[in-house]
Amino acid sequence: MLASLTPFRSAAAGALVVLFGAVAALPAQSSGSERYLRAHVEFLAGDALAGRRSGSRDEWIAAEYAASQLRQWGIEPAGAAAGLVVPVMPSQADEAARSGADGPGAFRPVTWNAVGVLPGRHGRRAGEFVLVSAHIDHLGTRDVDGDGIFNGADDNASGAAAVLEVARRLSAARPDRSVLFVLFGGEERGGLGSRAFAEAPPVPLERIVAALNVEMIGRPDPTLPAGTVWLTGFERSTLGAALAARRLPFVADPRPHEQFFFRSDNLHLARRGVVAHTVSTFGLHADYHTPDDELDRIDFAHMEQVVDILTEAVGWLARSAFVPAWNEGGRPQP
Repeated sequence: MLASLTPFRSAAAGALVVLFGAVAALPAQSSGSERYLRAHVEFLAGDALAGRRSGSRDEWIAAEYAASQLRQWGIEPAGAAAGLVVPVMPSQADEAARSGADGPGAFRPVTWNAVGVLPGRHGRRAGEFVLVSAHIDHLGTRDVDGDGIFNGADDNASGAAAVLEVARRLSAARPDRSVLFVLFGGEERGGLGSRAFAEAPPVPLERIVAALNVEMIGRPDPTLPAGTVWLTGFERSTLGAALAARRLPFVADPRPHEQFFFRSDNLHLARRGVVAHTVSTFGLHADYHTPDDELDRIDFAHMEQVVDILTEAVGWLARSAFVPAWNEGGRPQP
């Protein structure tokens, strides 16, 4: 999650509701989710990837790992892309290029996105897309006393693992709308991957009916009842209320003063008109952006609950004809 803030005041909205129902054809797919989630987080947040620093070979390996997982579940390259891993080149991120990067190969990309699509099966609606995303990079290593690896288990191996698990579950259901699965690179450097995606999307942005970005779901938020997830900018669009009406436990961000709506990859899409919010349970724990954000701090039973909720939300959006809209004054300025 980005550390910088953008000034804005918004009122918290929403209330706890009860989780009910399940996506068609999902029960058999959901068994063993905790095992899958643990495996993803173990790899992405393991010492071997040295903190997945934005623009590093380790981040590139993480993107390739995500792509290999998506590929085995029938997720295809999106748009005209030749593969699931898409390099973000310096001409797409000039500021980052000036600061340098250490990616592999002579072309030296700034970061990498893993982007895939699960094609819809319903004629006209197959040309509409629901996007589910998370960033896959973190802070790398730093010269500190003791452990210098910033593993980023919660930030954001947890979110990346959730996206991969939603992809696994939905791959058997083949909903009406197409679903885009995106693992963004470069979030910790100002959202480089999501900015490049928004500037040169693989599908027209107006065909993306909704976007749910997943950020830091590795631990429950102690200020909220168990089984609750919050949606940044809940009051800005009709999406949160629609999900709550489906008896899904989405509530408003309980800390609106932190401006989390402006601090993750949903922002670049939202500024271009896509109804895009971030799903999180980050409770401002003390391990944020420290070497202590490690695997043994992750609550995998909680993560599985969040993935259940997220799968239901994405599955419903992909099956229905509902199109969320910005509330008056809700869309952020470009």
